[in-house]
Amino acid sequence: MPSFRFLALACAGVLVLASCTSGKSKGTDQATNAARSFLQSWSTGQYAEAAGLTTDSKAAAAALQAAKTGLGATKVAFEAAKADVNGSQATVDFAAHWTIPGVTQQWTYSNKLGLTKAKTGWQVRWTPAVVHPKLKAGQQLVAARSLPARAPILDDRGKPLFTNVDVVTVGIEPKFVHDIRSLSATLARVLQVSAADIVTAYKKAKPTEFVPVITLRQPAYAKVRSAIHDLPGTVFQTGTKLLAPSAEFAKLLLGSVGTATADALKGLGPGYLATDQVGTSGLQEAYNKQLTGTAGVTITATGTHASTGSAEPGGTSDARSTVTLARIGGHAGRALHTTLDVAAQNAADAALAKVKKQAAIVAIRPSTGAIMAVANSPSAPFDIAMQGQYPAGSTFKIITTTALLERHRVAANVTVPCPGQTTVYGKVFHNENSFDLGNVSLQTAFAHSCNTSFTRLSQKMGDHDLTTAASQFGVGAGWALPVDSFSGSVPTAKDDAERAADSIGQGRVLVSPFTMALVAATAAPAARGSVPVPSLLTGQPAKAAHAPGSPPASVLGPLRSFMRAVVTSGTATGLATVPGGPVAGKTGTAEYGTAKPPRSHAWFAGYQGDLAFATFIAGGESSKTTAVPISTAFLRALHG
Repeated sequence: MPSFRFLALACAGVLVLASCTSGKSKGTDQATNAARSFLQSWSTGQYAEAAGLTTDSKAAAAALQAAKTGLGATKVAFEAAKADVNGSQATVDFAAHWTIPGVTQQWTYSNKLGLTKAKTGWQVRWTPAVVHPKLKAGQQLVAARSLPARAPILDDRGKPLFTNVDVVTVGIEPKFVHDIRSLSATLARVLQVSAADIVTAYKKAKPTEFVPVITLRQPAYAKVRSAIHDLPGTVFQTGTKLLAPSAEFAKLLLGSVGTATADALKGLGPGYLATDQVGTSGLQEAYNKQLTGTAGVTITATGTHASTGSAEPGGTSDARSTVTLARIGGHAGRALHTTLDVAAQNAADAALAKVKKQAAIVAIRPSTGAIMAVANSPSAPFDIAMQGQYPAGSTFKIITTTALLERHRVAANVTVPCPGQTTVYGKVFHNENSFDLGNVSLQTAFAHSCNTSFTRLSQKMGDHDLTTAASQFGVGAGWALPVDSFSGSVPTAKDDAERAADSIGQGRVLVSPFTMALVAATAAPAARGSVPVPSLLTGQPAKAAHAPGSPPASVLGPLRSFMRAVVTSGTATGLATVPGGPVAGKTGTAEYGTAKPPRSHAWFAGYQGDLAFATFIAGGESSKTTAVPISTAFLRALHG
């Protein structure tokens, strides 16, 4: 491209450039202005006006429009030099800058306008080369944009989690539908979709339009084919789609890939189109730029033009030609290496697959903090595993016990009363179904989850003891992970009665399944006495807004014995015989709402070797009948 020096003159997308010389002639100015006017009209899409300034207005108008259409350009801008006049002829060097949709880099090239002085003034001598120096008669500029293959999301071993899978999209074609009410009802029942959504889409569609209902993997489609294939109005499209190992595999965490949404395009910024396949949720959307890469484009002059040489025997004087004018390279995306363990994730998904209530399992490796699995039941409205905010119930007794044993407020071998009901600071507390164990060891009270024992013992604690103990397990740390997460909240109690409620995970205590999985991981021997810093991406440990402390070493020994007793003789004996080694943990039943009697969430938080996990069921009521069996199913699937 010529090296121009700026002249302070710009107009509607045309910047006029010139060498710094003196003595501008009238002819030079007129030729320069003629070139300016032509380029200005071209840049603003006034093709007829631009063509009228040339020696062949009909051919010029068609060629300028064809250039925009062939390139799909949204804009073209020019830089022009001062005219070089020689009698009745002149030339003007210029640079063109084309903006092609979905490509971040402009296509820029140098060219030259030839002008002839006519009676009416200077005119641009029209040839196809005015558009591009290599464009010939009969050719058209064509831009072929391509987005590189999407980079993979990898598991903890570096293997891709998403692969191209054969799918069938079930849809309807309105003109063939006999009874939309009946058809939508049948499709809704068989495919587990909304009949109302089908009817709405049907009413908006044209008669011959394909109206998608659901996209299924080939094996899933095979199971329902006989029930829907012959229904009047149903149509089907086959293809491939980038999918995770199973339909539920870390679905809400990983997200999905599909046609770009408005939000996804906004997050990606310029250089992407509404037709692109990009991440639309989860990690796929959070790391869209890294995974998607950037598009490139190849620009060609394509068409027929007169041959300059002799025709081949039996040939013609016109030869089909495609000449590559430019290539603007795109950039491939970069893989995202997660800490997800495929076996753990599959086991967690399988354990929740048939759970109708909203439920979640989070698994963490205590020795490293790596998040191994993030699973939600099919009915979960969002990623409750990471983002949910729920009362902890008796799983919080892990933290309460730490606060009691620290600084010897209570001895580990102390005997405590466990009545069916007790009143602490004017507030009544009761055990589940008001069971009464009489006087028992603190370990037994923990293993059987005696609310009355722990609310009474809360009177031995200071205002900040629970908050301090919670921070020693990472609660409230505010971890900065690649996805939104809730690390828990334990505000200082407003009064003694609230502190008693907090001691059994009620009051204002709030946690997520992720929070409790990290609490269990901190208690595990593999964590070596400190809070494992969680990570979801390999080599990228989360930063904490509030650095956690560490539970006292003197407390961890007794605490682990207590947690093991929960499984061997307490409320989680259903986990005593699972494969994979001894399990230790704590069950929890967390009351919520204003119903009489109150409804309850169900919890289990525990560890097995270098695996810590939390299982949560919203409205699950008794942990013995929900959280413990689901945790059992998880460990059996993992080690089976």
